[in-house]
Amino acid sequence: MSRSAPWDAIPTPAADLNVLRVAGTTGVAIFWGRDAGAQCLLIIELDGDHTVQFRRDMVSLHGISVDLRNGDGVGQQRFVLTLARHIDSDLFLGLCETLIGNLRDVADPATALAVALAHLRRWKAFLAGRNARLLSPGEVRGLFGELHVLRLLYQDTLPQAAAVDAWCGPDDSHQDFIFGNRAIEVKSLSGRERSTVRISSEDQLESLADELFLLTQRLSSQPDAGQALSLNGIVGLIDSELGDADAIEQFADKLAGMSYVPLAEYDAPRFIVGGLQGYRVTDGFPRLIRSELPPGITKVSYDIMLEAITPFSCDEADMFRRP
Repeated sequence: MSRSAPWDAIPTPAADLNVLRVAGTTGVAIFWGRDAGAQCLLIIELDGDHTVQFRRDMVSLHGISVDLRNGDGVGQQRFVLTLARHIDSDLFLGLCETLIGNLRDVADPATALAVALAHLRRWKAFLAGRNARLLSPGEVRGLFGELHVLRLLYQDTLPQAAAVDAWCGPDDSHQDFIFGNRAIEVKSLSGRERSTVRISSEDQLESLADELFLLTQRLSSQPDAGQALSLNGIVGLIDSELGDADAIEQFADKLAGMSYVPLAEYDAPRFIVGGLQGYRVTDGFPRLIRSELPPGITKVSYDIMLEAITPFSCDEADMFRRP
């Protein structure tokens, strides 16, 4: 493991299990555990018989055993996660920590099992994505910025399901948002990026849509600001705001496609968004595009000076008007 984990403090038993209760929970009892094969476990104690619910909503995960066993007490069961390969222990720890966070105050056993199985479904989508890994600081900033724009879109412009469908960043599209006959490429700048914006390919500022916009916004890391949000924070906010079932399901799938699950590592940094500025990408806009590159030139990336595109500035309302 690359960081200390609770299993490090649990000796391997000669038989059965050794366990350590998770501190700070007020709901169902949760334990870290090791079995006689030195495997890492997470154990959730559930009063009652939940066999029917478990079999109906069962989730299988590659490399993690998911099981419901009889408990030590009468009328008690144990929901057990077992890590198959120690090499994956960092990822397993992240899964367990976020699951514990979701269950911290859940006292009803049936609700706890439902929450746990739903959490595992999100992780399964994540593990089936392109890369099961931690996002880099730049990727965290970029994803946060796209999610901020997603909120603007469903608050002012589109129904929730249509707004989530319009978010194309997870789909490897050339632009981050496409809806109606309009496309928006989002660039989230750090405090260091004051005068230029990075364009990562020759396709990013060329679109089949009638209207193409470049939207820049500045993300300031302000951990003590009351309105600041982390990546986990903005995901949780969107989860709480979405009320459309299709939007909720598609949002979870797209987050998984972006290699995101709510790991503790994404509780920081916390951002304040400011300085939104839109630019209409039309004739004369300084850009390199595939249709105009010399033969044999490909995989172009370049910086644009913000001062040079000031004449193309537009109002936020132009980008977010209803189709």
